[in-house]
Amino acid sequence: MVGGISGSADLAPTAVVKIFSAGTAGCVADLVTFPLDTAKVRLQIQGESKPSLEGQRVKYRGVFGTLFTMVKTEGPRSLYSGLVAGLQRQMSFASVRIGLYDTMKQIYSRGSENVGIGTRLLAGCTTGAMAVTFAQPTDVVKVRFQAQVRLPGGGSVKRYSSTIDAYKTIARDEGVKGLWKGCLPNITRNAIVNCSELVTYDIIKELILKYNLMTDNMPCHFTAAFAAGFCTTIIASPVDVVKTRFMNSVPGQYTGATNCALTMLVKEGPTAFYKGFVPSFLRLGSWNIVMFVSFEQIKRAMTNLQRTRDSSL
Repeated sequence: MVGGISGSADLAPTAVVKIFSAGTAGCVADLVTFPLDTAKVRLQIQGESKPSLEGQRVKYRGVFGTLFTMVKTEGPRSLYSGLVAGLQRQMSFASVRIGLYDTMKQIYSRGSENVGIGTRLLAGCTTGAMAVTFAQPTDVVKVRFQAQVRLPGGGSVKRYSSTIDAYKTIARDEGVKGLWKGCLPNITRNAIVNCSELVTYDIIKELILKYNLMTDNMPCHFTAAFAAGFCTTIIASPVDVVKTRFMNSVPGQYTGATNCALTMLVKEGPTAFYKGFVPSFLRLGSWNIVMFVSFEQIKRAMTNLQRTRDSSL
């Protein structure tokens, strides 16, 4: 299990411990990998305004080229545009989709020790959908901030002045439902991400420990997390690109997520669905490693603290 295997034999981590650990670990991972996520968003939305920019050269080329261009034209702070919303998202999002995964798995398996892959997939889909329901507004604001271009000297293409302003402006101009824009493709994406990310990590870690290839420590967590990030990027990239394009679109640009995907296919071809693949992998791979390693360590520390407290009573 993602949460159970690494717990102490005497005292398994509680659901509250897992939820808090997952949210905190998600924030740590976002702090480390946020520039890569911003580069991914910029590469994914590049080309959606193609008709109006015909004749202009491509602005962003590759993940490191994108990071360099952003720092050069917008300043270093642009790499962390939308970070506040990103941290808000992780506290409400990672805490649910990762922190409740073991709990849902136990519910679906009725407490059985032998949990099949179908049960794991169902648990991943459930917590992914629950997390989107809670955190979608923070995701919309995060993507909008990452997509907006800030140029020095007042020549910025700036939609929002702050995180709070973004929430208020979206609710005012697009209605409350604007904060849940792209909810359906995001639920689809996170069902896929959760199933590939959590289940891959879960199974690989379980096999490593079962065959005594490694002990339940950082090398084991690192290996399982890296594999989970790679599998997730390959499977989830097309849905992720559509989600980003749709959430960043102005009202009326697309009639829905399906129309957004079809427009991309017709105008830009199938390769458009893998725009930003390298930064996606760099980001997801590094995010998974930082998040899962942090998650296991925070969870273990909190469980040990709980055991110490209980023994002193």
